[in-house]
Amino acid sequence: MELLAYLHDSELVARFQRQCGLSLVESAHHTQSETGTSVKPERTRGQPRQRLNQQDRNSNYKYEENGCASLACSKPQYKVRNWPLHFLFLLSAGLGHEVFYITCLPIIHWSVDPFLCRRLVNMWALVMYVGQVMKDILKLPRPSSPPVVKLEPRVDAEYGLPSTHAMAATAISFTLLLSAPSRIQFPFEVGLLIAVTLSTLVSLSRLYTGMHSVLDVICGILISATLLGITYPYWETLDHFQLNSRISPIVVVALLYFLCCIYPELDHYSPTRGDTTTVLGSCAGASVGYWVNEQLGQTFEPEGTLPVPLPTLTAHALALGAGRFLVGAMALLVTRHIVKTVSLHLLYSWYKVPKSDINARRRKEIEVPSKFATYTSVGLVHSILASRLFVLLGLL
Repeated sequence: MELLAYLHDSELVARFQRQCGLSLVESAHHTQSETGTSVKPERTRGQPRQRLNQQDRNSNYKYEENGCASLACSKPQYKVRNWPLHFLFLLSAGLGHEVFYITCLPIIHWSVDPFLCRRLVNMWALVMYVGQVMKDILKLPRPSSPPVVKLEPRVDAEYGLPSTHAMAATAISFTLLLSAPSRIQFPFEVGLLIAVTLSTLVSLSRLYTGMHSVLDVICGILISATLLGITYPYWETLDHFQLNSRISPIVVVALLYFLCCIYPELDHYSPTRGDTTTVLGSCAGASVGYWVNEQLGQTFEPEGTLPVPLPTLTAHALALGAGRFLVGAMALLVTRHIVKTVSLHLLYSWYKVPKSDINARRRKEIEVPSKFATYTSVGLVHSILASRLFVLLGLL
């Protein structure tokens, strides 16, 4: 228990930040700053730690009407002494966000191999759901500030353990490493080095941004490793069911929507349920899309004997890849905007909610179906329509 308390200690995170050149300015250590913003006093070493299972110890779970966490709205007062490392960790933290995966995972489908993209989306959905549910069941707080500098106030209303950034980065990196050798020719040692580097950078970025304790990150990595080990023997069985079973689309969509609906309830609003619904909706749409492609006999997978050589990076290939990304991303953004607008309009009308009530979209009966419908549509466009649009435009 002493080891767990030590690994969960905010001071350990603050020490890592200071070693990397990030620290609070002196005025941020006072109880009252010059601007009148209240700042919590720093806990001294050896002082008894508060109970971790109390909800009010999650540093700012209370949300104001404008959707901003009470303490998160005030920007942290900090100084940076190592700007290259600062930007490296901020970039690494961005690699773990849902928006990044929704935008960039399709690139693997459009430019490398839809088979690999399908594997990654499946594992991404699994680890994210397990991680988000564990957060809201365990209800362990994030590091406190001070002494920690917090660089991502939006997610500070969520609980801490486990780090879903660390989980997603580990799962996606090593799922790709384990799946790619049968599809693409590449040096396994190089792939292993890339997987370890990316997952390590994303994990360390959660400490640097002050959003997770060392315990959160370690648990996230171990949980992902466990899920990879448990599911790996069944990946091919899942592939066969997902692509060939007549009931696959119904089962997948119904199961993922059901999991969104039974997501643990909290006594305050947290973005975890919405983010989880976003991930599961994307997975549902992509899964149905891959099934449709298989039934139509047009999967857009690499031609020739597997594993195929890596695509040659010529100027022409890069131009085509950039064109596919721009057209595909635009198609996803337009789909998201249209379906989100229509679904919210229908749900507001169904529940007789005034259109001016922006906060109503946080209600479970509105948030879950709206986000699920929106991102299921995004998944369908990414997996079915985008590739056919590329063919029409001569980009594929």
